[in-house]
Formats: sequence, C-alpha cells, structure tokens
Amino acid sequence: MAGNIVHFEINAKDANRAKRFYSSLFGWKYKDSEIPGIEYYVIDGANPGGAINPMQADAGPVVYFDSDDIDASIAKVRDGGGEAEDKQPIPSIGWFSGCKDTEGNEFSLYQSDESAPMPEGQPQG
Repeated sequence: MAGNIVHFEINAKDANRAKRFYSSLFGWKYKDSEIPGIEYYVIDGANPGGAINPMQADAGPVVYFDSDDIDASIAKVRDGGGEAEDKQPIPSIGWFSGCKDTEGNEFSLYQSDESAPMPEGQPQG
C-alpha cells in the first residue's frame, strides 16, 4: 500500500561494529544481500525489512516508503518542492529513489518489480 514503510537502512561507518551493536540490542542476525559489488547486510526477520548499509556512512537512517507508481511519486515529490533522484533498479526486486522533503529530511521511495534489471556496468551474478 502506498505510503507504508517497507524498509529501513541504518547507515554505518563500520558495518561490523554496527552489526554487533544491533545484534546485542535486538538480537538481530544478518545475511549478505548477494548483490554483486555491493556491501549491504540485510537484517534477517526484521519487519518491516531493514539493513545495515556501509555505503552511505555519512547519512542518518533512511526510511523507504511504498509506492504503487514510483515515476508518479517522484514527480509528486518534485512538484511539491522536494528533491527526488531518478529511479534506480534493485535487480529482480524493484526500484528506489532517494528523496528529500521540503524540510531537508531524507527518505526513499520503493516500488516492487521483479523485472527490475541489473544496473548498466554492474557485473552479472
């Protein structure tokens, strides 16, 4: 359903330190995302889904909101005075777009789509 939180990321300068901290706090266990060339640790069993992301170490946590039509949602963000990146694929999972609202808060949009391709220039499986 559009607007529901479907995923969150905890950005980390030191992924192993962050994983130890949250494992100790919540008992979280992790699995590798298995996306080639990407260091990203999916939290096993979290609801909504979540991950530790060392790729964006200087940002705070990011919340992903569900979208029924990511292209239309990106346009609405831009029309409403926010910022939205062009959509990017998550291979075989869906699409996302990094955004900022009118107050400077970062968030992301997500649309499920199993046909989402591997980004150009990325190694295949």
